[in-house]
Amino acid sequence: MPRSHQAVFVPLSGERFRVVYRIRGSEDQAHAIARDICVEQTIEFPLELTPVGDLRDHIVGRIEELDRLDDSHWRVVISYAVETTGFELTQLLNVVFGNFSLKPGVRVEWLDLPPSLARGIDGPRFGCAGLRARLGAWRRPLLCTALKPMGLPIDRLADLAYSFARGGIDVIKDDHGLANQPFAPFDERVQRCADAVARANRETGLTCIYAPNVTAPGDAAVRHARYAKSAGAGGILISPGLAGLGVMSQLAADDGIDLPIFSHPSFLGSFITSPDQGIAPGVLFGQIARLAGADASIYPNYGGRFSLTREDCRAIAEAAAGPLAGLAPIFPVPGGGMTVERVPELLEFYGPEVILLIGGGLHQHGPDLTETCRDFRRLVERF
Repeated sequence: MPRSHQAVFVPLSGERFRVVYRIRGSEDQAHAIARDICVEQTIEFPLELTPVGDLRDHIVGRIEELDRLDDSHWRVVISYAVETTGFELTQLLNVVFGNFSLKPGVRVEWLDLPPSLARGIDGPRFGCAGLRARLGAWRRPLLCTALKPMGLPIDRLADLAYSFARGGIDVIKDDHGLANQPFAPFDERVQRCADAVARANRETGLTCIYAPNVTAPGDAAVRHARYAKSAGAGGILISPGLAGLGVMSQLAADDGIDLPIFSHPSFLGSFITSPDQGIAPGVLFGQIARLAGADASIYPNYGGRFSLTREDCRAIAEAAAGPLAGLAPIFPVPGGGMTVERVPELLEFYGPEVILLIGGGLHQHGPDLTETCRDFRRLVERF
């Protein structure tokens, strides 16, 4: 027998994780695509030439369920050996949807991950409970806003931060468009805004945290995050679609940073805009953000200026809180065109485990920004 055909046995635990896919096509096409996923996402090698034994029986993905959703869509559950992930984030995502993300008609709908996968995936450092402890806010929904617009000088941004903090906002983040531009250089902006928030906290006795945007290439993101910590920032904002999920995970695991992470969805839209392609919003903004170390995941809320539905937002909130490899739950942060007037509706929809993000809507509510923030807080505290 040729050596390439001899049986191969590898050390495997027998434990598997499951991925739910939505496949478009006829029944025969769905079966064929599902079989293709099993091979493409693992060995990426002609199955008939693959050695018998553990490679064919356990390393190759296994179709566990295939159910009709409607005339042209199918729900397919495929399981994989946990060892295929190498017990680290990037390879886990590679197995879930690496090469097949390049093919049409398939969307990742859900991840079912056992606690053993958390052995090499740290996930969120704080989660909901840790962030609440930092803020001293134990039961109510939390409040968030953003420093904007891009182009304001640093003194104006610091004044905004001070006004927001005096009004009782819990989290003030940089807008995701604030980076290291010449009109508001990162280091000076972060120091001035952190100082403004600290001054407001001393005056009010409240705890507000400022989360600057550290999104940058690789090592620069780490440097930004460490500088933010030294300047007195209470959290950091990062866009993993731009900087990388692996970089966000690195920041979460860094004991020298030790700050809550707010994940921003910039550049991730093409993953979620098609019902037949990409990754479902609940998986991307709930499960994957959580796996990659976010303590709070920002996403566009239904009824705003983006296209997510109520069902999408419900799925994100459930994914942020539900079982996931034993990792701590994180906060959903709906935003994108939200207004103070919608707060009661949003609280009814999300309940207390949410961070409500209102940016430009606070400026539109009235001329006194601090009093508008107090109105926002009073609405939430009544809930």
